[in-house]
Amino acid sequence: MKSNSINLSVLSNILYHKFKNIEVLRQAITHASASSRTWNAYERLEFLGDRVLALIVAEQLLERFPREREGAIAKRHVNLVRCEALAKVARTIHLGKFLILSKGEENAGSRNSNTILSDAMEAVIGALHFDGGIEAARRFVRVEWNKLLEVDLIPPQDPKTTLQEWAQSHKLALPHYTITDQSGPAHSPQFTVQVIVDGYEPSIGVGRSKRSAEQSAAAKLIKLVSE
Repeated sequence: MKSNSINLSVLSNILYHKFKNIEVLRQAITHASASSRTWNAYERLEFLGDRVLALIVAEQLLERFPREREGAIAKRHVNLVRCEALAKVARTIHLGKFLILSKGEENAGSRNSNTILSDAMEAVIGALHFDGGIEAARRFVRVEWNKLLEVDLIPPQDPKTTLQEWAQSHKLALPHYTITDQSGPAHSPQFTVQVIVDGYEPSIGVGRSKRSAEQSAAAKLIKLVSE
């Protein structure tokens, strides 16, 4: 118990927030596999964090790029709230080492799983908002997501568009996308999508929406055909 308290204190400092109710933070880092509840607070906070992150990143982009059109802003936004971006921030702050997991998830290497890390990152952002309001969440998100913005100031190209243009330039049929799996609770589903281009091995993408899963699959296939 003492070790957990110390870890939570350290994590609070990393998040730039002193929690009034430290149990909210504990709930955010307790994976469903390690929870004794019939309903899981982790997933509820993840649901909240997803919405809070989307709002704060949208604000940040509008302020940072006042002359860009909505289309370019939308591409940036998708890139910054996707699973990979969340997992990258989670790794930057070493969130994985704070997670409370079941033995099975621990053995499966879930501390380094993009999906687990991105879910936990959203739950932590939800906990910041729940305990300290929008300003507590905004303080953390603006600092950490600004680092992602600095990496690439040019609006990212939509992977689906890039793949389609590549296929057309090589006189191939348009990429074909198929949902192969859908899992998770209704408020936070996870989609698995397969994309096929004639003459190449299919690529698989995972995302919180059909669109994000398609984008992920397209990005992987672009990398494959470029090698």
